[in-house]
Amino acid sequence: MTEESGILPLHTLSHEPSVGFAADAAAQRLARIAPLGHDHGMSTTTPRPPPLRRIALGLLALFGWRTAFVWPPEPRGVIMVYPHTSNWDFPIGMLFKIGHGLPANWIGKTEMFPRPFTGLLKWLGGIPVDRKRAAGFLDALLEAFRSRDWIWVAIAPEGTRSHTDHVKSGFYQLAVAADVPVALGYIDYATRTVGIDTYLRMTGDRDADMAKIRAFYAGKRGRRHELASDLRLRR
Repeated sequence: MTEESGILPLHTLSHEPSVGFAADAAAQRLARIAPLGHDHGMSTTTPRPPPLRRIALGLLALFGWRTAFVWPPEPRGVIMVYPHTSNWDFPIGMLFKIGHGLPANWIGKTEMFPRPFTGLLKWLGGIPVDRKRAAGFLDALLEAFRSRDWIWVAIAPEGTRSHTDHVKSGFYQLAVAADVPVALGYIDYATRTVGIDTYLRMTGDRDADMAKIRAFYAGKRGRRHELASDLRLRR
């Protein structure tokens, strides 16, 4: 399904799965989280979006944002969100997710889930991660990918809104190990476009894969572009 933009090719490149981590209680949290306002089937066409979706898209339009969305080509995958340089990225991203009825979870540090909003944020698809106890979290996500009929997880690989010379490799490791595509999500303040319209499959060749990702994001600008991290994985 294409909304606003033409669909771009899904790059299907083979690889050898790798990476393993010790699972922990994160799997239980994943099992309790249900996607927002969508069934797990692939049918996405409705004559008229439900009221909540219309409100979300209307708010984006009110503030001058347009959206570009291509429905995921597979029932499981990772959404890379870049660049992430402002707190405003979160409400814009949530309105996009709700507006397009995208049943996706998202990863956030525990500090993003304060009371009394914890339940609401989890209902919106949030998965809190305690960075001090995150050693087994990736493996728990991998198990969820193996066991669930539908799962798309959004990850901001920068992990911070400050500039660094690399991004975290969790999104890449998960995509390779689970053999799922990566959706290239963006909030481009230069054109005021928020979108997911391109999907790539990782090959296991980090340099080649990251070169493709850098080429895609080359023209995308965060709210504070100087704070965007370099699109390179740490060796």
